[in-house]
Amino acid sequence: MKNGLVTLMLVATAMTAPAQNIRGTWSGELDAGVMKLALVLHVDNDSTCRLDSPDQGAEDLAGQVAYISADSILVRMPQLVALYGGRLVNGELRGTFVQGLSALPLTLKQGKLARKRPQTPQPPFPYQTEEVTFVNEQAGAALAGTLTMPKGATTVLLMVTGSGQQNRDEELFGHKPFAVIADYLARRGIATLRYDDRATGQSKGGEVKRATTKDYADDALAGIEWLRHSGRFGKVGVLGHSEGGSIAFMLGAQHKVDLIVCMAGPAVKGDSVLLEQNKALLGDAGRNLTLETVRAQVAAMQNPWYSFFMDYDPQPDIARISCPVMALNGSKDRQVVASQNMEALRRWLPNSRSTVIKEYPGLNHLFQHCRTGMPAEYGEIEETISEEVLQDMADWLTMLK
Repeated sequence: MKNGLVTLMLVATAMTAPAQNIRGTWSGELDAGVMKLALVLHVDNDSTCRLDSPDQGAEDLAGQVAYISADSILVRMPQLVALYGGRLVNGELRGTFVQGLSALPLTLKQGKLARKRPQTPQPPFPYQTEEVTFVNEQAGAALAGTLTMPKGATTVLLMVTGSGQQNRDEELFGHKPFAVIADYLARRGIATLRYDDRATGQSKGGEVKRATTKDYADDALAGIEWLRHSGRFGKVGVLGHSEGGSIAFMLGAQHKVDLIVCMAGPAVKGDSVLLEQNKALLGDAGRNLTLETVRAQVAAMQNPWYSFFMDYDPQPDIARISCPVMALNGSKDRQVVASQNMEALRRWLPNSRSTVIKEYPGLNHLFQHCRTGMPAEYGEIEETISEEVLQDMADWLTMLK
């Protein structure tokens, strides 16, 4: 396989022929073992192309067409340090995707990627939306988002995504969970503001390489303050998923919000979360992992975000929260393990009639019904988020109005 690819590259330097058949959009799934990644290749002309990786939130990665003919193509993706070479067979591009030491078969079919995501909201909508921008001046970050405004709404939730740079819909594997939640809540009379993470989508500015959860919490606080200063709402709360749940606890401890919805947010110290996560994901291979092993691995990474996460203990913040809290987890969540984090929440959250702590049988980290809970399933599941979870959130929020 390696020799064949080298031969193709040598040919590419020698000739380029017109290729009307291969221009256009091609899509397929790369089987990377632990998960399948959707890839979309746009062959714009005989010299340039673009690659989308929707599952990773990447679009329009610039590429170069090294060779093209009526039935074959070789492209280079400098940003990914990757190559793809394919040949047209029975209307499909059949070839190999090479990145680093990996060479994986990849078949692409002509046309855009088609995935069934029946819960993704479709117009017309029975509510108004408004494009807004709020600013974290200290970080130099201008955060762009969508304010969803049902008529007569008095409660609004700022929606905070999980870890990694994500857009306002928290888009992953073609799913748009935040768009689904915002639509569902709007139809129940509850407003939301969801926004692109700093330096992502339409948001501009803000340090990313050295940013930690605390920095992203400051971004969220800027959004909370913007909503309060708008004067449109009686109650301003926060809905956070995963790392967004940690940020919700931070804001709650500062008494900056009137209510919290925490979806699979860590409730124990980060190194313990990582230990249980790795054991859940690795199975027998993770049996002998220890806290010391995890801490050593994170220290070796020299990554500011992971270093902060490893040392952050949310317990003091959770204990200081006095507003109503709804904390949810799925029993098959392998990233924020329910048994570990639900127990901590029951122990540390103030005992209140307005506190709800619920574990959903059979749901994963994205609150999808699943078989194993492994991340590899996320893209294979058509459901974006359990209807029961959506209804429970809306019922709880309506009760607090």
